Amino acid sequence: MTAPSATPPRPADTPPPGGPPRSPGFDLPHRDKMVTMAGSLIGLFLAALDQTVVGTAGPAIQRDLHIEPALYPWLTTAYLVATTVMVPVYGKLSDQLGRKLVLLAGIVLFLGSSMLCGFAYSTWSLIGFRAAQGLGAAALYTSAFSVIADLFPPAERGKYQGLFSAVFGLSSVIGPLLGGFLTDRLSWHWVFFVNLPLGLIALALIWRRMPNIRQRAAGEPLHVDWPGALLLIASIAPFLVALSFGRVRVVSGEAGQLWSSPIIIGLFAVSVVAAVLFVWQERRAKEPIVEFALFSNRTYAVSNAGSLLLGSSFLAGPVFLPLYLVNVVGVSATKAGLGMLPLTFGIVIGAALGGRMGAQSGRYKPVLMGALCVLLVGFLIMATTLSADSSLPAVALRMALVGLGMGPTLPLFTMAIQNAVSVQQIGVATASVTFSRALGQVLGVAVMGSIFAAVLGNAAASIGVEGGMSAVGALAATPAGREAITHGIRLLFLSGFVMAIIGVVVTSRLPNVRLASRSASRPMPAAE
Repeated sequence: MTAPSATPPRPADTPPPGGPPRSPGFDLPHRDKMVTMAGSLIGLFLAALDQTVVGTAGPAIQRDLHIEPALYPWLTTAYLVATTVMVPVYGKLSDQLGRKLVLLAGIVLFLGSSMLCGFAYSTWSLIGFRAAQGLGAAALYTSAFSVIADLFPPAERGKYQGLFSAVFGLSSVIGPLLGGFLTDRLSWHWVFFVNLPLGLIALALIWRRMPNIRQRAAGEPLHVDWPGALLLIASIAPFLVALSFGRVRVVSGEAGQLWSSPIIIGLFAVSVVAAVLFVWQERRAKEPIVEFALFSNRTYAVSNAGSLLLGSSFLAGPVFLPLYLVNVVGVSATKAGLGMLPLTFGIVIGAALGGRMGAQSGRYKPVLMGALCVLLVGFLIMATTLSADSSLPAVALRMALVGLGMGPTLPLFTMAIQNAVSVQQIGVATASVTFSRALGQVLGVAVMGSIFAAVLGNAAASIGVEGGMSAVGALAATPAGREAITHGIRLLFLSGFVMAIIGVVVTSRLPNVRLASRSASRPMPAAE
């Protein structure tokens, strides 16, 4: 005869044990919450802005600093690689040291390196300062989204997660436009200097109003797994650098040499060895950077997998569609950029509405599944109806549908994962879903770039044009070439459709839990 369980089974619609907690941040005055939110939003906006603002200033920077074509992508890649590898590290540090200290340190590093970028005098100095910017930006990404969990109970987080995700999406629109404006009216140096006044405002708001809520009790020694942090960086950075080198080869028409390059093979080998050592280290560390035990939590595992899958399809439009608009539809680069606005506004509106709907209904899964269905329709329409004769307005309207479907996934996966873990793990959990999304984007661009290059390479060979993807302009001069470019874009959206289908299957495994309201009473360490 089996003894009865000491604890009754947990209903399917209640949060898992250990979360969500009651935070002293819930009881802060509304004004302090809003000021803290404003500072965090400004910091997040600046970090996201610097992913795209350099793009339109790039040609002027290349002329002034005489940057070699092979090094040109590193103006952006150095920033992205540094940001991605540090997100999990900052997530763990913010749990132990407090969000405020990590945010302040991140803003100071970001502003200092922004000023140095503006004064850069050579290619390598600018690339190095851009990497330092990325190190600061990682703290802004991780802590900004975690702050919401410190200030609001789960049932109220959705609308604020949506607001943060909307600001993140909006920066991708403003970035290229602001970069072009500052470069044309002042100089490319101001693309970096513009961060200083906004960053100082964020620094002042966070310094004066934000409580430093942390999960390490007063007097408890600080345990930071520095060997694990270094091994994590050693496992991720070479992997991302190898993908970036691969992307340069794809763009230059050398996709066939991608896997035969000793440099790329060596980088992947270093990454694999470091990853094995990292797993070994984390299983024995007292306070691991990545808590593998969390993957036994179904919500945690599903949210990370869903973010990785959807992140891989996220950049199909922003990265590759402008090539189609300029070379096939025949619009200018400026009009192509404006044509992407409906996608971005769709993401912004979708993120805001999705977060609010999840908060009002108290359940995020139905809203998330509905958004994924909209995304599937958007990808399918783009994959089946795009043609060489499509007009800019028609393409823009279709991309708006993709944005509306993609937008809600940004706040809702974060909301789900924060609701599923204890307060001691909020920073780690938020960092993990941010990292999964960023890693998915890097992987997606690399894979989709290879697919696109293969299609154009075959078309160029059949037409007699040399250069693969670098010959896209020559291909666009012929009807067969324009059709090949269009076919390549359709394949990318078909790939996004397939990834979204897998995302729907994975997301269907999320528990249909109800978000906890303000009445949640689990105690939490006091704010400092």
